[in-house]
Amino acid sequence: MTTAFVGTTTDSGTELPQIPDPGKVAPQDARELTRTFLEQLAVLEEGTQEYQYARNTLIEMNMSLVRFASRRFRNGGQDMEDVVQVGTIGLIKAIDRFEISREVQFTSFAVPYIVGEIKRFFRDTSWSVHVPRRLQEARSELARANEELGSRLGRAPRVSELAALLNLTDEQVVEVQIAANGYTSASLDAAITGDGEDGEAALSEFIGEEDTALQLVEDFHALAPLIAELDERDRRILHMKFVEEMTQAQIGKELGVSQMHISRLTSRILARLRSGMLTTD
Repeated sequence: MTTAFVGTTTDSGTELPQIPDPGKVAPQDARELTRTFLEQLAVLEEGTQEYQYARNTLIEMNMSLVRFASRRFRNGGQDMEDVVQVGTIGLIKAIDRFEISREVQFTSFAVPYIVGEIKRFFRDTSWSVHVPRRLQEARSELARANEELGSRLGRAPRVSELAALLNLTDEQVVEVQIAANGYTSASLDAAITGDGEDGEAALSEFIGEEDTALQLVEDFHALAPLIAELDERDRRILHMKFVEEMTQAQIGKELGVSQMHISRLTSRILARLRSGMLTTD
C-alpha cells in the first residue's frame, strides 16, 4: 500500500513532497519518489535549503540499497555498521553524479557505486596503516559522541546525527570511522567463520577478484588520440568531470556558463569521442 505525501512549494517554485521519515518509505514509493527528487535536484541551486533537503531525503530513502549491497560482505571480518556507513558514501556519490537524462534506473546506477566504495574500504583497511594525528584525535571525539548519542537515543546514532553533534560533514565522520580500522591488521590467509556448510573461508576469498578494467586498456589507447584532437576547453571539461569528479554545476561556475550548457557540451563531446571510437580500426 502506497502512502500519499503532502507537497510544498519552495521559494524557487519547485514542488517538493514533505516526507516526515524518509527511511521508512515503502520500496514501491521510494522508487517513484526518488525519480521525483532527482528531477528537482537537477534544477535546484546547490547550497540552497531546498537543494539540501532534496539531497538528504534521497540519501535516507535509498539507504535500503546500501543495506542490500552490504549483505554480501557480512563475512568479510568488518563490523557491518562500518560497512553500511562506507556504502553510504557510494550512495551519496551516485546521487551527486546521476543525470536524469540517462536511460537507466537509479538503482542500477547506484549499486555499483555502493559496492565499489565498500570494496575499496576492504582493500584499504586489510592491513595496519599510519593514521594522521588529526584523525587519531577525531577518533576519540567520535567515540565519546557515539556513547553520548547512543545513551540519549537508545540506539546506534546515524552518521548525520554524529556529524551535527561534532560540527563535521557526513564524509568527515565516515573518514574518521574508516581510520579507526587502521589500528588492526589481518593476514589474507586468516580464517573467517562463514554461514555455509564449509564453516570457514580465507579472507582472500572475499577481497580478491579479477580486474575487469584490464580489458579496457586497448580502448584507452584508442581514445587518447581522439582526446588530443579536442580543443582546450573540451579537454578541460572532461578533466573536471572525470578526473576531478566535479558536478556540472561546479564546472559551469568554473567556466562561467550555465549547468544546462555544460550538460549539452558534455553530451556533444562524448558523442564525438564515441563516434571516433566506433570508426577506429
